[in-house]
Amino acid sequence: MTAQRRDWRGFRRGFALILLGAGFCTPAWAGTNERVVTDRYTGLAIGGFDPVAYFTDADAQAGLPDYELSEDGAVWRFRNEGNRAEFAKHPEVYGPQFGGYDPLDMARGVAIAGNPRFWLVVGQRLYLFGREDTRDAFAAAPARFLPEARKQWPIVQQTMAR
Repeated sequence: MTAQRRDWRGFRRGFALILLGAGFCTPAWAGTNERVVTDRYTGLAIGGFDPVAYFTDADAQAGLPDYELSEDGAVWRFRNEGNRAEFAKHPEVYGPQFGGYDPLDMARGVAIAGNPRFWLVVGQRLYLFGREDTRDAFAAAPARFLPEARKQWPIVQQTMAR
């Protein structure tokens, strides 16, 4: 690789880190269907992670292309056929709350896509967070944030592109 290409690649990588640190990267890759954060290029919901694995394995695990399900315009991936079947029966249980948007930001009336690596299961529901600090704040007092997030969710949904 030439020195010029190395410099350019380093610039792009540094630029992406600056954007990520500033919180701008998430909306750039995230599109939305009616409710769920999806990757605008692949259509994958929650970054291709298996939503059922958060409950069954208590871990964020990438789904496999062999076990996909299309639901409401989003493509969901799963680790196995059992997880796919369970999600198909109960998407309202296993799908992330607020469409995968960060509940703390939602409580402020802002749609910031959650990162599938920052997650919590609270009250048998999955929540994704844009940052580790918002996950930690939510974990300390979910009842403090959920009422306002639930109130804001329908309002924010109406402002989203379809």
